[in-house]
Amino acid sequence: MKKLFALLTVAGLLSFGTFSSAYAQEEGAEGATEMVDSNATAEEAPAEEVAEEAPVEEPVAEEAAPAEEESFTQIIKQKFIEGGPGFMGIVLICLILGLAIVIERIIYLNMATTNTDKLLKDVESALNAGGVEAAKEVCRNTKGPVASIFYQGLDRSHEGVDMVEKSVVSYGGVQMGLLEKGISWISLFIALAPMLGFMGTVIGMIGAFDAIAEAGDISPAVVATGIKVALLTTVFGLIVAIILQIFYNYIVAKVDSIVNDMENASISLIDLLVKNELKK
Repeated sequence: MKKLFALLTVAGLLSFGTFSSAYAQEEGAEGATEMVDSNATAEEAPAEEVAEEAPVEEPVAEEAAPAEEESFTQIIKQKFIEGGPGFMGIVLICLILGLAIVIERIIYLNMATTNTDKLLKDVESALNAGGVEAAKEVCRNTKGPVASIFYQGLDRSHEGVDMVEKSVVSYGGVQMGLLEKGISWISLFIALAPMLGFMGTVIGMIGAFDAIAEAGDISPAVVATGIKVALLTTVFGLIVAIILQIFYNYIVAKVDSIVNDMENASISLIDLLVKNELKK
């Protein structure tokens, strides 16, 4: 009985050992298979990721080099060239000549501006201290049309107050003409620039209708060039007129201000001379 039990125990141990070794071999085989599969997956994964990431690099490359925006000056130059050299060149000449006269007038008027109150006080002090010759010397050393009018009036002071008044009025007209010199040319360019633009518009429309007649079609592509040229010439002509008109109004206002100062100062000078004669 003991022998039978011992034999069964040995047989069970042997069978358990065989089963355990077989199970261990199966687990080893499955583990190896899983390792191979994982390695294969790991090898395939970068390829798939590279394949998926490859198209993503294109928009990044496009974003790295964005299109440069054109500046305002470049746009103006481009539109000027598209408008055609004929009328656009004439409009540009009007702008250049008009601005040249504007700059010259502004400089002249600023130099002609005088502090009339200070000048009157200096002339009065000179009259009281040294007489007419001292007052004339003050006028010689002062720039501007008001000082020139004072000098002419003082130079005729020995002929009486009536002659002084006539001299002041006459020389005031001369100084007013010098202040307004060249302003008429500015007004000419203001009127000429938009007229040239409108003429370019008419010529552009004629070119558009000629293109329609040649093509026998009225599609937008046929007439687009002519209409574009027409509109560009009009726009640039109006821009030139607007710029010159602003400066023209400033110059006219400046001239009016100087003329008013001249008239008021002339009246004050005559009153001053009358008082000086009465003191004598």
